[in-house]
Amino acid sequence: MQLHYEEMGKGENVVILHGLFGMSDNWMTIGERISQRHRVFLIDQRNHGQSPHSKTFNYDVLADDLQEFLDTHGLEHTKIIGHSMGGKVGMNFALQNPERVDKLVVVDIAPRAYDHPYFEKFIKAMMGIDIAAIQNRKDAHMALKEAIPQKAIRNFLLKNLARKADNQFEWKINLSAVRDNLNHIFDAVDSEATFDKPALFVRGEKSNYVNNEDYPHIRKLFTQAKMVTIPKATHWIHAEQPEAFCDHLRMFL
Repeated sequence: MQLHYEEMGKGENVVILHGLFGMSDNWMTIGERISQRHRVFLIDQRNHGQSPHSKTFNYDVLADDLQEFLDTHGLEHTKIIGHSMGGKVGMNFALQNPERVDKLVVVDIAPRAYDHPYFEKFIKAMMGIDIAAIQNRKDAHMALKEAIPQKAIRNFLLKNLARKADNQFEWKINLSAVRDNLNHIFDAVDSEATFDKPALFVRGEKSNYVNNEDYPHIRKLFTQAKMVTIPKATHWIHAEQPEAFCDHLRMFL
């Protein structure tokens, strides 16, 4: 699958993988800062952003997409930064292809399985919008407000809304494929292998995605894993605390 991407900077390769409902644009600020010393690739994963859609959506094909991307662009090895779903893609790929990953950064996700009631709620609300009746983003906000009262979450989700050539709106994200494959996306990372190179696991102080109880499992799979907590950050660390986050990235990368 030919994935959409943005490239910037020169130096050692870094690939950034966004999370569920995200896209490469969400990581542009971080990418620009890292690109001062690295060649950075911001990827739209399948069913997201400007990349192609597919009914098949699980970590096996997402890792295959990443391998195909590296092969296509002649990247024999790279450093990987992955947030949430992207973090699990990075974990799976690093465990399967350790020779191609120099360093791994996993942002606010652990290798365990998760529940997903909130995401089911988001999908139902987004699919419930009469998209043909939406004239502007204010209309979209109002249509989602009852189901999703948090403005910050609506802002994030509505980045997936785009105008077509006929001036009508459409969803860039493949909502039906995400809905049908949520169980796969929230699966645990299951491997008998280990990744024995540097790995950095970053969690938000106000997030409950990574707990202290997750650390033994993380270190079992990623034997050189280091853990850091970003103060005042929830799950969206890169958007809420970019300075603190980038400080850790610079030191690690």
